[in-house]
Amino acid sequence: MLTGKQRSYLKGLANTEKPITQIGKAGLTESFLEQLDLALEARELVKISILETALLDTKETANEAAGLLKADFVQAIGNRFVLFRRSKNNPKIQLPRPKN
Repeated sequence: MLTGKQRSYLKGLANTEKPITQIGKAGLTESFLEQLDLALEARELVKISILETALLDTKETANEAAGLLKADFVQAIGNRFVLFRRSKNNPKIQLPRPKN
């Protein structure tokens, strides 16, 4: 679970990123989720766009994908959303530490 400060930090990192993949009419297919799982392991932070023809709600789709992939939902703007999951083998992103 991300804190507000961590989420804000990740939003800043994602701001300059371009979407790495798109979700089409088929929605969250198994092959799409497999690709996204690999992308999260390699990059930790990914931005995804939803095609307008898909007629999917961005936040619902983002939360569903996050739940299925055990990732954290970072943000949704328009037809794009950002997910984060720390890499098991090669963590790259250092999140700000939560205050105790």
